[in-house]
Amino acid sequence: MKPVLLLSVLAVLLAQPACAAPSDDVSLYAISLVGSPYRRGGISPDSGLDCSGFVDYVFRQTTGIKLPRGSRAISEATQPLDQSDLQPGDLVFFNTLNRAFSHVGIYLGDERFVHASSSRTGSVMISRLSDRYWHERFDGARRVALPEDHPSAVASFE
Repeated sequence: MKPVLLLSVLAVLLAQPACAAPSDDVSLYAISLVGSPYRRGGISPDSGLDCSGFVDYVFRQTTGIKLPRGSRAISEATQPLDQSDLQPGDLVFFNTLNRAFSHVGIYLGDERFVHASSSRTGSVMISRLSDRYWHERFDGARRVALPEDHPSAVASFE
């Protein structure tokens, strides 16, 4: 990853309010996994992650929430929102296999998202929503509902 890109993403995240919200934890932890290997069906950064395995792993580690397996199932278990309402930690979905919701990533802010990409680098990487490839395939945004009483309480959407 280019140091300038990483620094600019960190600057956006650090410019947010001093009290860390759960979405900040999600974004920062997701960025920490950049460079982890891609593996179809993967659920661990050590052995490799695919896109839904990556998103589930990040949310389990930061919030205790276990998301369903597969990007389509994750889209069905989360709350739709307008692209204009995206906040760091929200999910972004894409049609990359000629079917809706076939790829998922975690929004970072400033038009950037982090995802496990097989075709681009074979690893977890940061991309821009405005890149032609992703812009043309954007399927929508969703938000994971965090339990209000305990943001880190274990919940399951399976």
